[in-house]
Amino acid sequence: MKEQSFIPPSRMLMGPGPSDVSARVLEAMARPTIGHLDPQFISMMDEIKKLLQYTFITSNELTFAVSAPGMAGMECCFANLVEENDKVIICKNGFFGERMKENVERFGGIPVMVNDDWGQKIDLNKVEECLKENPDTKIVAFVHAETSTGALSDPKSLTELAHNYNCLSIVDTVTGLAGVPLKVDEWNIDAIYSGTQKCLSASPGLSPISFSEAAKEKIMSRKSKVKSWFLDLNLIMSYWEGEGGRSYHHTAPINALYGLHEALLILKEIGIENSWKKHMDNHLILRNGLEELGIEYLVKEEDRLPQLNSIFIPDGVDDLAARKRLLNDFNLEIGAGLGVLAGKIWRIGLMGQSSNKKNIEHCLDSIKQVI
Repeated sequence: MKEQSFIPPSRMLMGPGPSDVSARVLEAMARPTIGHLDPQFISMMDEIKKLLQYTFITSNELTFAVSAPGMAGMECCFANLVEENDKVIICKNGFFGERMKENVERFGGIPVMVNDDWGQKIDLNKVEECLKENPDTKIVAFVHAETSTGALSDPKSLTELAHNYNCLSIVDTVTGLAGVPLKVDEWNIDAIYSGTQKCLSASPGLSPISFSEAAKEKIMSRKSKVKSWFLDLNLIMSYWEGEGGRSYHHTAPINALYGLHEALLILKEIGIENSWKKHMDNHLILRNGLEELGIEYLVKEEDRLPQLNSIFIPDGVDDLAARKRLLNDFNLEIGAGLGVLAGKIWRIGLMGQSSNKKNIEHCLDSIKQVI
């Protein structure tokens, strides 16, 4: 068989990510490639910084996009803030808390786990008890919006708790950014990372990230070198910080950054608070439709992410066969369960461009036919 140009099918992306990418963003990515140190490209990088500051609601100077997916954003935070024998409390209530633990171990830190059931939000009392038992803790790390379950935790209270015990906070908001309220400066978050393929509706491959002055000071006063060269912020700072000039660090993913720039412009046109409201309004429409089908949620209502809906697979329905039929017969992608929830739940994404009434109607009708 002779190889030929790949023409992907047109899908409705309603899984845990990626989400649908708008024609505007795709068109932006198709524009001519220029050099990564071209003055015009550098000017656009400055705009991306400002637009990300708007999106995170922060004035942090160290706000930029890591040239790799959200998991590289996670690794960037831990690589720069964790040193040998640093004790890190990790709040685990799903799949991605385990990845935090793995990062801490690889960078020589000592992970201390605070475990909650998958589908539950993080228990503040458990975290405080752990902080009392471990007064030498340096960092508290947690997931704001747990992609594996659709559970929403409270970053404001968790960060305040961390600071009360002289710790920095690391926050995973890969699925949270632009989908639910997030106020980095007001909540005094120290290090936070996200992804472009969720509620921002850009292509996968970049990780928006932001560091407070306290986090930046810790990075600059490290006793040892950061164990990742590519993610060493002492090197990256000279590439993204400041206006105008840039020092060479790596060749940026130029066209992907065009797409992120356009996606952030779209978000600013909508307004960040309107984006939060849109996700909640559409979640309620989906929830009502699922309840009419007799389908139940994993997460209790007050702790649910509006943009990531985890539902129990109805009795008698074959998980793989049903999702395969949704994809092949209805061009609809939804997500399977991860870890302990594999084969038990489906994850329906209502993120960014995918979060609209037409998609919801198609999703509900397709699921009704499949089950």
